[in-house]
Amino acid sequence: MTMSDFKPKHFNWAAKSGVAVITLKGAERKNPITFESYAELGQTFRELAGANDIKVVIIGSNGGNFCSGGDVHDIIGPLTRMSMPELLRFTRMTGDLVKAIRRCRQVVISAVDGVCVGAGAMIATASDLRLGSPSARVAFLFTRVGLAGCDMGACAMLPRIIGQGRAAELLFTGRSMSGEEGERWGFFNRLAGLEEALELAHRLASGPTFAHGMTKTMLDQEWDMSLPAAIEAEAQAQAICMQTRDFERAYRAFLNKERPVFAGD
Repeated sequence: MTMSDFKPKHFNWAAKSGVAVITLKGAERKNPITFESYAELGQTFRELAGANDIKVVIIGSNGGNFCSGGDVHDIIGPLTRMSMPELLRFTRMTGDLVKAIRRCRQVVISAVDGVCVGAGAMIATASDLRLGSPSARVAFLFTRVGLAGCDMGACAMLPRIIGQGRAAELLFTGRSMSGEEGERWGFFNRLAGLEEALELAHRLASGPTFAHGMTKTMLDQEWDMSLPAAIEAEAQAQAICMQTRDFERAYRAFLNKERPVFAGD
């Protein structure tokens, strides 16, 4: 399956040389997420699992901001009028987006500029790598609207990234984390913009992408494993990677004193 020419309805998409860039729409409102974009994003990441032409995905900012979270009029208001079954369908749909980002085999990079709050902060958290600009402002605003901080996997993922105490502070208070603070705490891999994200994405896209997908899978699966189980799982994963043509290509290139050219198979 190929997705380079994919044309979504509810967010922006551009793909070139194996790298897809996603940005949310609505720059004048700092790119809120809607019922429709939640659903379409989740479906897109599920389909990416079988897309051979897309190697790396960047989720970027639009108009100087990443995402302002759930739209007040399109999401927050309607939620106050829903029944419990309807609310549960919604909260499961939002969680399905995070699961789809984690389960797709592509490396997902969030390039965060400006506002990155609520669901937007969770999309960044779910990404494999996060680059932030100095002007980035990340906030998990759920308590600000009377909700728990445990939304879309926040209480599972955020402590693993920045530590339990720091995550607890952000989730209880809903305060903003600056770009510099985010880098210092380990939320951002480094302070950088879209150009640096594109450079990193193309470098990864030219690498052993099957092995990258295996790395991503093991990073997720080993959360729930004992150390002996993790070591055994990695032994099996590495044995699978040793059967790939990319592994042989790297060996031949080393013998010939050349740089390997990987093909992802």
